[in-house]
Amino acid sequence: MKNRSFTARVGFALAGWRAAWAGERSFRAQVAMAGLAFAALLMLQPAPVWWALIALCCALVLALELVNSAVEAAVDLLHPGIHPAIGIAKDMLAGAVLVMSIASLVVGLAMVVDAGPAFLREMGWW
Repeated sequence: MKNRSFTARVGFALAGWRAAWAGERSFRAQVAMAGLAFAALLMLQPAPVWWALIALCCALVLALELVNSAVEAAVDLLHPGIHPAIGIAKDMLAGAVLVMSIASLVVGLAMVVDAGPAFLREMGWW
């Protein structure tokens, strides 16, 4: 892949996204959650910093999910049998995705606490 054109490298990255979408239920679930987060942004209309924080959190969760899937695929190819050390490594990768997912939920809750009351007042519900 070295010395390939920028367009070719972007094509490889997009192929990775397509493969994750087609083969990884967790990736599709995380994309759906990111969609819900952006729907909340559209509804609540928080300050721009919240848009940036939510976008960053979503990107980090999806990136970790891609790394998790890539490492699992490579490990399964190299060592198709069950091995305790490989299981631990896979669990740790899944744990990394979970940590970032929880952090993203905390950021989302902070946004709702910050922007929610103004939204409720605007809607006449508060």
